[in-house]
Amino acid sequence: MNVSYKWLKEYVDFDLSPEAVSEALTSVGLEVEGLEEVQAIRGGLAGLVVAQVVTCEPHPDSDHMHVCRVDLGNGHEEQIVCGAPNCRQGLKTIAATLGTKLYDGDKDFTIKKSKLRGVESSGMLCAEDEIGIGKSHDGIIELPDSAVVGTPAAQYYNLESDYLIGIGITPNHSDACSHWGVARDLYAYLRQNNMPTALHRPAVDDFKVDNHDLPIDIVVEQKEACPRYVAVTVKGCEVKESPKWLQDKLTTIGLRPINNIVDITNYIMMAYGQPLHCFDADMVKGHKVVVKTMPEGTPFVTLDGVEHKLSDRDLAICNAEEPMCIAGVFGGKGSGTYETTRDVLFESAYFHPTWIRKSARRHGLQTDASFRFERGIDPDGQVYAIKMAALMAKELAGGQIAMDIVDVKNDTLPTDATVTLEYQYLWSLAGKEIPADTVKSICTDLGMTVLSETDTAVTLQVPAYRVDVTRPCDIVEEVLRIYGYNNMEIPTQLRSSLTIKGDLDRSYKLQNLVAEQLVGCGFNEILNNSLTKTSYYEGLETFKADNLVRLMNPLSQDLGVMRQTMLFGGLEVISHNTNRRMPDLRIFEFGNCYYYNAERRPEERPAQSNAETSKVVLAPYSEDYHLALWITGRRVAGNWAHADEETSVYELKSYVLNVLRRLGVPFGALVFGEESNDVFAKSQTISQRGGKLLAQFGIVSKKQTSKLDIDAPVYYADINWNNLMRLIRGKGVSFTDIPKYPAVSRDLALLIDKNVEFGQIEAAAYQAERKLLKEVSLFDVYEGKNLEAGKKSYAVNFILQSDDKTLNDHAIEAVMSKIEQAVVKPTGATVRGK
Repeated sequence: MNVSYKWLKEYVDFDLSPEAVSEALTSVGLEVEGLEEVQAIRGGLAGLVVAQVVTCEPHPDSDHMHVCRVDLGNGHEEQIVCGAPNCRQGLKTIAATLGTKLYDGDKDFTIKKSKLRGVESSGMLCAEDEIGIGKSHDGIIELPDSAVVGTPAAQYYNLESDYLIGIGITPNHSDACSHWGVARDLYAYLRQNNMPTALHRPAVDDFKVDNHDLPIDIVVEQKEACPRYVAVTVKGCEVKESPKWLQDKLTTIGLRPINNIVDITNYIMMAYGQPLHCFDADMVKGHKVVVKTMPEGTPFVTLDGVEHKLSDRDLAICNAEEPMCIAGVFGGKGSGTYETTRDVLFESAYFHPTWIRKSARRHGLQTDASFRFERGIDPDGQVYAIKMAALMAKELAGGQIAMDIVDVKNDTLPTDATVTLEYQYLWSLAGKEIPADTVKSICTDLGMTVLSETDTAVTLQVPAYRVDVTRPCDIVEEVLRIYGYNNMEIPTQLRSSLTIKGDLDRSYKLQNLVAEQLVGCGFNEILNNSLTKTSYYEGLETFKADNLVRLMNPLSQDLGVMRQTMLFGGLEVISHNTNRRMPDLRIFEFGNCYYYNAERRPEERPAQSNAETSKVVLAPYSEDYHLALWITGRRVAGNWAHADEETSVYELKSYVLNVLRRLGVPFGALVFGEESNDVFAKSQTISQRGGKLLAQFGIVSKKQTSKLDIDAPVYYADINWNNLMRLIRGKGVSFTDIPKYPAVSRDLALLIDKNVEFGQIEAAAYQAERKLLKEVSLFDVYEGKNLEAGKKSYAVNFILQSDDKTLNDHAIEAVMSKIEQAVVKPTGATVRGK
């Protein structure tokens, strides 16, 4: 939120620089994100001085220009050529000296020494519009004789810069969404630091009804959504441009002036935090306002000309026939104030924060009003704000207050909270014994009232505008932020409790280990949002849309669901980088994936406890932690010693297997398989013998990559980290001495059916010989002529080695015979060469 330094001084007295105010606000929890000087006139009139025309002679080659000698007050005179009709000897005016920059809208130009029709000119005598102090261009500025030559124009016009303070408002500080709210916190800070100050805001005692010529009936049907609705009419207004002081206030904080009536509502909202809405009273059909909901799907066109379909949970401000406004969010087309408007209805209301938040999200409309309503405004501020609006309308638009204020409220309106704070509780949280008098002083400076007190506690009445202060711990927070966290001494002793490392700590350690390994292989780590597009899952069978965890009120359709797979986030990263000429990528990400399974929801039983109800509600939802890898583009590029080489699924497989090896996964307990689905064109799975999936990797189907306009092949691996951690729980990576005895290599040439996979042969071999068989590898595959139809030839290498002796031929032949039988029987293979 933007706050004007000069505007702030209208409500609280202080003598601090803008920088000091920024530091003070940050210290009390209103973090200042930026401080910017705002010049009342662009350029700040720099280089402009009061000058006097000493001589004024006609230009020898012009019928309207004059050649003047001008005293700039710096000890010498300058020659300036001027074409203004009122230029004359003895005139005091404003001169722009050489080097001065003047502005014309978005353009600027610098005053330089030049020749005008052959006569040298060293400056410029200025009109009002040329320096931004007015709109007249009839001639150069005429100053009184009392003006002192040489005085800077900024000093002569008492021009002072304002400062724009940018505050990051946290959700719990809705009370600070205005200059008045910020002033209250600054006042408490100044009081706590013993600085002279006072807090004040304009009185509205002058409010009185001029006549009763324009009564409007107010009916609130939806009481939950609208606990309070206040209205008044002002008749005979002249809608026109706002005075300069009001326009300056709004433009300083980034608001665009529209007309005097609309500007009044924006001014009051930014000044006191109460959003107002103004209606053209002639558009209030039937002279009646009804606050209610409309039937589902009711069409409604907002001020920006966009048609929306109202929900039956959208609160609408209606006349006797139709909706005029989405309450607290956006006005309707035709119901606002325009130059033709003469009679105005002002609305000042308290709307339920949840209703406004949901309506704003539902329609994608985020306004300054909804920002405040959805966080909670002062439920007692409506009458003051509407009185101020009516008084300003009388002053700035010449209107007359034409009805008594109508104030409709019900018992759902928030009231002041009563909180008892025990000093010992505060001291235990703060870690310091803050004197009771200091605690009470801070609370009263923040607008709280002491109802009662004892030696050990104080009971406080908290104003309703502090929607976040309802518990003792909230009071502690308020006390500490004003007392100052910088005033809390660092303790001399450290209190801690000993803990042991659990599974989560081990998982974090191994994540870092694997991440470092992948980075060493040329990977970059990415971090994507867990929220993703619904459209990615439409039509998928592998990740069905029915299993998506959906958000109730998504910010947009691009962030409407929780991801079931990490695939699409990585594809977005690949698309983004490829479009910026970075096609060769190796990336990885750790993260959660989320699932919804309606079949897992048990039936609700009557009279369940809250805990039981929570279990029922959460039962269909689950999440798993995953490690995902993506590679695409070239594996080697632009290397003089190696030809360019594309990435492949075999490269990805090596990365996956190296991760498993590094974590100590026993490969003999793994089952490899093949799978194709609507995500992978072809993939390999790695599972435990019990069927639990550990990893899947392969080439992403073209249908999925085309969703993000990716042309190059993308290879993707998904590792279920939770399953992996359960598999290696209690196991560590061990090492053994390098074997003293030599290894033996033996080959088998196998003729097998085309549907037989190498994984089956590998698994059968390891099953047959667990002790001596160290490695199985496929080194040749042949398909073609001289083979039977439907057959292929595999050449498989086996490495045998004993840890305690050299293998002799008899032992080797016995092992190979056992392996051969184990491979041939389940696969139907024929050993070639026998």
